[in-house]
Amino acid sequence: MASSVDATTVIVVRAPTADVALTCGGAEMVVGRKGTGDGSGIGPEHVGGAQLGKRYADEGAGLELLCTKPGTGRLELDGRALPLKAAKQLPSSD
Repeated sequence: MASSVDATTVIVVRAPTADVALTCGGAEMVVGRKGTGDGSGIGPEHVGGAQLGKRYADEGAGLELLCTKPGTGRLELDGRALPLKAAKQLPSSD
């Protein structure tokens, strides 16, 4: 998926269980390999860009994304910010 307002691109690692609205910078993300736009049209309420190599997930919706190219727009799912996925705790190696 690619942003239509900045350079952000993501890979869907786990698809949602129902239809959802995935946006970046306040605009719908599109199927594609390259983000378009320079981020200048993003409103301040939608700034907070995705971080390269980080996973974003919403357990309730069953969605997980991997950011392959960062941008200035914030990833949102159904109008709310999509949080970073917490890292799994590894067992101690005593």
